[in-house]
Amino acid sequence: MENTPISRNLIDETIRDFRVSDFSKATIREVKAIAAKAEAASGVEFIKMEMGVPGLPPSAVGVQAEIEALQKGIASLYPDINGLPELKKEASNFIKAFINVDLSPEGCVPVTGSMQGTFASFLTCSQCDEKKDTILFIDPGFPVQKQQLVVMGQKYETFDVYEFRGDKLKGKLESYLGKGNISAIIYSNPNNPSWTCLNEEELQIIGGLATKHDVIVLEDLAYFAMDFRHDLGKPYQPPYQPTVARYTDNYVLLISGSKAFSYAGQRIGVACISDKLYNRSYPGFNKRYGSGTFGTVFIHRVLYALSSGTSHSAQYAMAAMFKAANEGGYNFLDEVKVYGERAHKLKEIFLRHGFYLVYDNDAGNPVADGFYFTIGYPGMTGGRLARELMCYGVSAISLVTTGSHQEGLRACTSFIEDHQYDQLDERIAIFAKNNPI
Repeated sequence: MENTPISRNLIDETIRDFRVSDFSKATIREVKAIAAKAEAASGVEFIKMEMGVPGLPPSAVGVQAEIEALQKGIASLYPDINGLPELKKEASNFIKAFINVDLSPEGCVPVTGSMQGTFASFLTCSQCDEKKDTILFIDPGFPVQKQQLVVMGQKYETFDVYEFRGDKLKGKLESYLGKGNISAIIYSNPNNPSWTCLNEEELQIIGGLATKHDVIVLEDLAYFAMDFRHDLGKPYQPPYQPTVARYTDNYVLLISGSKAFSYAGQRIGVACISDKLYNRSYPGFNKRYGSGTFGTVFIHRVLYALSSGTSHSAQYAMAAMFKAANEGGYNFLDEVKVYGERAHKLKEIFLRHGFYLVYDNDAGNPVADGFYFTIGYPGMTGGRLARELMCYGVSAISLVTTGSHQEGLRACTSFIEDHQYDQLDERIAIFAKNNPI
């Protein structure tokens, strides 16, 4: 066996220091911290694929608008809890331009990143009807969303969509919704981590069942329009970003500034509540608050208690980015297509050395190249593979933490630099020699 780039003893010792007994369940932050400590101790540069953090410069449009707003003194003023009127208007226009759905500005509510948007949505959905006390995840998904429910003491159920694409999705969803305890369904599209994309047929199934069972759909569009197999970046022109909003009125769309606009540091996003849902009253609200609709409870009760509003200057940035995109002067997708290019190169290296794509099929089509991809290695569990690759200076998270039932890893393309492709090729070649299939 050839020596690994980093001593196995060092990796084992570092993992022990962090008291991670089962590496398959190590969180994103734990893997990141272990990799950083091992990198410092060994002097070997890590190829970091564990964190889904944008690795591109922020939108210049947003930066300029935010600077101008700060120079005018808005940092001294509390933002309106309902949101900056210009942002609400441009968010509504953005949804029309790139999703082709009509939604009033009133329901477009700025949040401190989609993370806060999902937290507030979980809380609000869970208060609608005391009989509906459980959130359903169409997995795999973003691990921290389940952590949010653990923090607030809410129940959740989950299933891996891997075996339930197309028509099979209907029966699977019915098996959960028929019990009457589900308040909301959540999924990401494109999916974190598999990068598969629910299609119109599947979204119609979800929307139809949401209406039938009176369940709210939380559609996480963190990677908005980043299915690079289709050109979704031309305003008011098809093809549009697929959405459940065409098939039900029970929805909240979560649109983030973090990935599509590389504006993650300012923690800005928009929760977009359907007109009908925004104005709907629920018995749980009357019992808890005495009155209120979904929209007013979301804003004036939940968001107000969480943060008393969203960063004032960041709202100006988001409004400017939406406006520029809506008017066609700013093709935000042009700036992030590099993620797809990186994924293509990285997949080629792993596949050439005996790895395979775990989620390799997207309802009969090849999975798109994008922000994430999933890999496995014959004969290895995801936990063992994640730990083993640490010895080669490669960090990624096990799919177990995403709710997947498949063995393998989630790999993110965002931090990959040009010189690291050759590094990865050399290290994975050694890995393959040390672990013959």
